[in-house]
Amino acid sequence: MPLVQIKGISGYLSIEQKQEIIRKVTDAVLSVEGEGLRSVTWVLIEDVPSGAWGVGGTPVSSDDLRAMSKA
Repeated sequence: MPLVQIKGISGYLSIEQKQEIIRKVTDAVLSVEGEGLRSVTWVLIEDVPSGAWGVGGTPVSSDDLRAMSKA
């Protein structure tokens, strides 16, 4: 039973984007493990509060991610 856990900063992705990630990650896992596992493949997206996530010792917010994505 494959389980994929993805953590991201709350408020950055829309529900539609999260659903697209779930579909695409499921398809990627099944391309390796086989289509027969679709019904037991879990993808969990967990939101971490904005500012409670850090990279290189610096807190990162959803606004920081938006600015990075435009660069």
